[in-house]
Amino acid sequence: MTKPVLPAEVAASVIDPVAYGRWDPLHEQLAWARANAPLAVAENDGYDPFWLVTRHADIMAISRDPQRFASSLRPTAVTNRDAEALARTATPNNDGHLVRSMVQMDAPDHMKYRLLTQSWFMPKNLRIVEERIRQIARDAVERMLESGGEIDFAHDVAAYYPLRVIMDILGVPPQDEPRMLMLTQQLFGPTDPELNRSRETIRSAEQAIAMIQYVIADFENYFRELTADRRANPREDIATVIANAMVGGEQIPDRELAGYYMIIATAGHDTTSASTAGAIMELAKNPALFERFRDADSDKSGLIEEAIRWTTPVQHFMRSATEDVEIGGQTIIAGDWLMLNYVSANRDESVFNDPFVFDPDREKNKHIAFGFGAHMCLGQHLARMEMRIMMEELLPRLKSIELAGEPARVESAFVGGLKRLPIRFTAA
Repeated sequence: MTKPVLPAEVAASVIDPVAYGRWDPLHEQLAWARANAPLAVAENDGYDPFWLVTRHADIMAISRDPQRFASSLRPTAVTNRDAEALARTATPNNDGHLVRSMVQMDAPDHMKYRLLTQSWFMPKNLRIVEERIRQIARDAVERMLESGGEIDFAHDVAAYYPLRVIMDILGVPPQDEPRMLMLTQQLFGPTDPELNRSRETIRSAEQAIAMIQYVIADFENYFRELTADRRANPREDIATVIANAMVGGEQIPDRELAGYYMIIATAGHDTTSASTAGAIMELAKNPALFERFRDADSDKSGLIEEAIRWTTPVQHFMRSATEDVEIGGQTIIAGDWLMLNYVSANRDESVFNDPFVFDPDREKNKHIAFGFGAHMCLGQHLARMEMRIMMEELLPRLKSIELAGEPARVESAFVGGLKRLPIRFTAA
């Protein structure tokens, strides 16, 4: 059976960091794919062919089936051949994962590691830290109001608020937060010359892999010291849980230990930052929406879910087929590589009415920005709580809000969102 192949311009757009930064033209390409080739092969020079999965239903079906669509066999973010080959030579067992966290694990390891901290992120336990989160939000709002009426909300507020929250829960002291933010941006934004370690455009796989390895080494060195401290001086924080956890009757191996810290320390704030900034951008564009949600008694849940859908911070994950399987009318062969494009799924016309309209009143917002199935985001409840608390603390304190310049998105095909959001505001 002949595999359907995407037009070259569509295939190129879904791996292009600049396309994700420009955003709107990318959506045009993805909308075309959903309508004409919802499950088809992307062929790009220097990359192994992969299936681009654009429809919500197909991504859900694949996500429900981690046994046949594995995370551990190949990179979980789209990677060119040269970079994957270099990563394989640099990793144990040549697995190609520069970081080995829950994201890169399949059963049975995935659940063993997930269960170590899962209870910390359940709503019942999060209520214990809600007042601490609210105080962090209040402090962030006060600093914003002291800025003089104009601020880069993405950089100066949205980036630091969820960072402080997750670092507080993890057990990283405030003085180390700037380092954690810098390393996170360098890890998730290696293709963005404003954020990566070299502050240059990356032109080779060797350069990209070397830069990421330096960032990972910095993380590993930091968390090695934190582990030693928490084994000697346990506290009530997640670092203590990770440092002293046992898997299979033994302490977590160093590589997986570093990966565990890193996934919580990075994904635990970067994605929430993006969604929070996305919500404020839309309120700044729409005075009527802002007036509605600045009411202290207004239900913020619809705003929060729509902002998460609208922003879709984790833009894709890759999966590898472990056996032949039929999906969306196509035959996927064992060994095939697939891109689950969440950006596309969250604009799927068959699921969302007027998907290109920011609508907090969606009756059932079935977005999959947190993923689905076994790998569904561990911190989804924390993210929602953080966003709700920030909106509750910030919006009633403002009389007006508007854009004060052009917003800019991160140039990254993997984790994205706003890196700049200049706004002008009047305090209430």
